[in-house]
Amino acid sequence: MKTIVHKAEDRGYANHGWLQANHSFSFANFFNPEKVQFGALRVLNDDIIAPSMGFSTHPHDNMEIITIPLKGTLKHKDSMGNTWEMVEAGEVQVMSAGSGVQHSEMNAKTDEYLNLFQIWIFPDKKNVNPRYDQKHFNAEDRQGKLQTLVSSIDNNDEGLKIHQNAKLSRIDLSKDESLTYNLISENHGVYIMTISGSFSVENNELETRDAIGVYETKDFSLKTKEDTQLLFIEVPMS
Repeated sequence: MKTIVHKAEDRGYANHGWLQANHSFSFANFFNPEKVQFGALRVLNDDIIAPSMGFSTHPHDNMEIITIPLKGTLKHKDSMGNTWEMVEAGEVQVMSAGSGVQHSEMNAKTDEYLNLFQIWIFPDKKNVNPRYDQKHFNAEDRQGKLQTLVSSIDNNDEGLKIHQNAKLSRIDLSKDESLTYNLISENHGVYIMTISGSFSVENNELETRDAIGVYETKDFSLKTKEDTQLLFIEVPMS
């Protein structure tokens, strides 16, 4: 079993006025050769967006893009005909850019900041037809148990679908609670983002917005030190 720890304070940071962005991996003007990707996981941005501001229309292709609003409301429009779809905290949005799509993401509120995770995962199929979906997930369904948010379009798991043999899950754990995580494959790794709280895994202590990548193992265990919310991003490592 191997691990790699990314402390919150070591993330790339950019303050654009309307946008405060924390980059777990190299992105825009932040480049760290040791933080280019974790397997098929290419981007994990922790963004805070000012009221009524956001990302104007821009293109993507051949990337699976997942957005998780943590606080506030996102609005989305794209070249597939979706016009200002509202994505609330508690919902998850997925977009397969495939052969090419243009989209815009804005803070729908005029009086509060929007905080979200933006995640990019390399697809296992090129130039697919672009697609969009979103879904609400009940917080009570992840109390003490893993809640699948996103999984492969090729299987029957729960959650939204992307073109990659990946799985995104959330869990809310109480203080001094333990969890054993079983990977889909030994060729996979799991990148764990601490949304809030603190926990330990393999003698590594993680706190709010710290992250750890775990790979070359079938399973691993963790234990919380306080009430903790975690996001698991499991992806192929090659």
